[in-house]
Amino acid sequence: MQMDVLTLFPEMFHGVIGSSILKKVQEKQLVSYRIEDFRQFADNKHQRVDDYPYGGGAGMVLMPQPLFDAVDYLKKEQPTSKPRVILLCPQGERFTQAKAEELAQEEHLIFVCGHYEGYDERIREHLVTDEISIGDFILTGGELGAMVVMDSVTRLLKGSLGNEESSVHDSFSTGLLEHPQYTRPRDFRGLKVPDVLLSGHHQDIEEWRRKESLKRTLTRRPDLLEGKELSEREQQWLDDMKKDS
Repeated sequence: MQMDVLTLFPEMFHGVIGSSILKKVQEKQLVSYRIEDFRQFADNKHQRVDDYPYGGGAGMVLMPQPLFDAVDYLKKEQPTSKPRVILLCPQGERFTQAKAEELAQEEHLIFVCGHYEGYDERIREHLVTDEISIGDFILTGGELGAMVVMDSVTRLLKGSLGNEESSVHDSFSTGLLEHPQYTRPRDFRGLKVPDVLLSGHHQDIEEWRRKESLKRTLTRRPDLLEGKELSEREQQWLDDMKKDS
């Protein structure tokens, strides 16, 4: 996968792509990163990338020319791909695990990180393929949002994690929150690991985990259960949990 980032602050990405999973996937040649300062694509003498909004108003707006030319350049560098051009902005689609799984199937992703008051509307309408928001809050720019999406996507690539099943059982991957996890010691300050996890009975363990996953989702994120397809047995567990609560 090729991941390109268009930003005015490329130095923000150096530590992120040089650490942890993002570094490992690059070393394994699963992902190649390119961080470009799109100011270099401005066609004016002072390399301005923003201007005052037509009609008046507060703040500055990113001009279309530098970003259109920057994306054209990146496409020429990777001519065989059809990139997804992702605009990070608070008006975008809420980022989810399902979206991460969708993007993980692509060969080329271009992230557009803006600053200032906003983007010229022609960027939204005629340049990008996706608009993504990581939550209902405002950040100084799109860089942190891009880092979140990049991390979420790269860990889904085959070979990125030591255990291929790790990402399969993550919270949200199954549509539910992940079940509780325990490790050594078996008894810590009188707090004991559930007996079923020490039983060696894999079927009982899987049933316990599924029940706990349903319970945790019901307690913390009941919205995830709306429209969720459950087996008859799982639905009975859920009904019993609702009665008990």
